[in-house]
Amino acid sequence: MDLSQLYAVLLYGGLVLLCSIAAARTAARIGLPGLLLFLALGVLLGEDFLGVDFDDAQLAQTLGVTALAVILVEGGLGTRWSDLRRVAAPAALLATLGVVVSVLVTAAGAHLLLGMEWRVALLLGAIVAPTDAAAVFAVLRTLPLPRRVAGLLEAESGCNDAPAVILVLVFSAGGDLSSPAGIGLHVLYQLGLGALVGLAVSRIGVAALRYVALPASGLYPLATLGLGVIAFAAAGAAGGSGFIAAYLAGIVLGNAVLPHRAASLSFAEGAGWLAHIGLFVMLGLLVDPGEMGRAVLPALAVGLVLLLVARPLSVVACLPPFRVRWREQAFISWAGLRGAVPIVLATFPVVAGVAGSRELLNIVFVLVAIFTLVQGPSLPFMARLLGVAPSDQTREVRVESAPLDVLGAELLTLEVPPGSRLSGVEIFELRLPAPAAVNLIIRDGIVLVPEPATYLREGDELLIVTTSATREAAECRLRAVGRAGRLAHWHGERGEEGPQYATAP
Repeated sequence: MDLSQLYAVLLYGGLVLLCSIAAARTAARIGLPGLLLFLALGVLLGEDFLGVDFDDAQLAQTLGVTALAVILVEGGLGTRWSDLRRVAAPAALLATLGVVVSVLVTAAGAHLLLGMEWRVALLLGAIVAPTDAAAVFAVLRTLPLPRRVAGLLEAESGCNDAPAVILVLVFSAGGDLSSPAGIGLHVLYQLGLGALVGLAVSRIGVAALRYVALPASGLYPLATLGLGVIAFAAAGAAGGSGFIAAYLAGIVLGNAVLPHRAASLSFAEGAGWLAHIGLFVMLGLLVDPGEMGRAVLPALAVGLVLLLVARPLSVVACLPPFRVRWREQAFISWAGLRGAVPIVLATFPVVAGVAGSRELLNIVFVLVAIFTLVQGPSLPFMARLLGVAPSDQTREVRVESAPLDVLGAELLTLEVPPGSRLSGVEIFELRLPAPAAVNLIIRDGIVLVPEPATYLREGDELLIVTTSATREAAECRLRAVGRAGRLAHWHGERGEEGPQYATAP
């Protein structure tokens, strides 16, 4: 690739990224998961429309698995342990026994309704069994759901990828279907090994990040995401499940007390969005729109069996022992959206050369598109209908963080050194230009919210928020008081910088 080709690729890639971001905003406003528009953008870019030729299933599988690893790490980082602890047991059961029930019932439906051979039917069932956290919460985040319901859906979606991946690999490789016990032990072995590796890598990473001072704050987010990816790769190399390792590593890292945690979460969220966009656009490029017509009826048949029979049975088989109300069970059943994971899993049999695998890919693609379009917009209505999210329920307050430059503000820090005339000055005597204000004082390791009459002391650290327009005036006033005290202006001190004040506070 020469420079002119590189420039063209970067230009097209940047335009696709910006179009995808605009699509995400549009999807959020109309209540749709953004994946539908990302997939549509990929199809539009394909050779049938704008001429981009992409038909490499092996590359799609490699990039897809990589993107899923990043998505799972980001999902784990954003999962609160306080929420997960209450739903860990039912979520684990849904992610294991629930997946098995969904696979068997969906496979039976595909065998009876479409005449699929049992191995292919089981492969299709394993592909479409896992739910997708990104697709679910793109819609659920606007609903005032109980934390137990939202946490259960989130935990299930983060954990059920691993069993599904293992089953797809077994069926794609022609595993011995006459030995379900052997398959079950293989699944448990990979899950257990992956969990151990994920927990070990994340624990070591937490200890290292707490005690190793990195030279730049921007390295902490990179290190955090890198540890999650290392857990994924290490577990896979050891013969375990990289997916469960990545998710558990993200949970441990996200709930640990680490430097620059907010920046790490923000960076991981951006990386997760980038992985989602690239993944869905690539999968849209991979399919052939001309072959979609033949897949509509099989996709509808399999999707209806999954939505109306398999998913409800898996929920009923797993949740009653945990005293989950039937209304919540019904909503959890309806909220089992499918997204990127089934489409990525559909590339595994294509790469393995399984007969009829290309038709499976088309069926899965159409199924995801149609039933996301049906279920996604209907979730708010279903939540109100089932009484899970009453229309008069007060929505939980959403606390957000934003860089100060977005708010047009700047943060100044100042330490009162020994001998400074700032010592003994009350906050109101600083007379900072409006709207500059002293927001916090750190004194002897204790954080204080100052009042106008609070005295400053030597060693105090001040956090001052001001606007860009008043920053220079605020700095001058602080220097002036530091040099000449509270009556600095009476003494003609204006706080200007200069060589004679090189050592001034």
